[in-house]
Amino acid sequence: MILADEIRACTLCADRFAATATNHAPRPIIWFQPGARLLIAGQAPGARVHSSGRPFADRSGDRLRDWLGLTDDEFYDQRRVAIVPMAFCFPGYDTRGADLPPPTICATTWRARAMAQLASVQLTVVIGGAALRWHLGLRDVTEAVHGWRDHAARGLIPLPHPSWRNTGWLKRNSWFAAELVPELHAQVRRVMDD
Repeated sequence: MILADEIRACTLCADRFAATATNHAPRPIIWFQPGARLLIAGQAPGARVHSSGRPFADRSGDRLRDWLGLTDDEFYDQRRVAIVPMAFCFPGYDTRGADLPPPTICATTWRARAMAQLASVQLTVVIGGAALRWHLGLRDVTEAVHGWRDHAARGLIPLPHPSWRNTGWLKRNSWFAAELVPELHAQVRRVMDD
């Protein structure tokens, strides 16, 4: 069985998801192929992505594509772009309607095998707290994103999550749009056009 099929068949978190406020079944969203040059390392699919089966098919995705300078067609071209979150399934909501964190069992079970298939990646865009901890060992999102120049030298660009919930963060950190986003556009374009 190929890795993508193994992940699609995964039910490790079935009981966990059934116990959430959303009471949903696992639906791993797989969006990567060997040969991709750009890796989007995110958190976990949201409820809309769980329904559509397409990663970042929501307002967060619109904002992310704008940050990256990519069209929908470019972003969803699996030959060039791999999207590998820390958890392949929507984790659900708690009783207050807040997003649950990505279950760590997903990353410990699948991440190394997925990364091994992505040997052609030249640039990794690391999005949100869980991915920043995994890829950079940093817990503070602002610290990680503020130090983007140090990480970019290693082919990693840290970003806050593009969720509407981070609009306040973006307003307080105007350097993000003024300094990081233009460099991100240039780095992404270099990798995509290579």
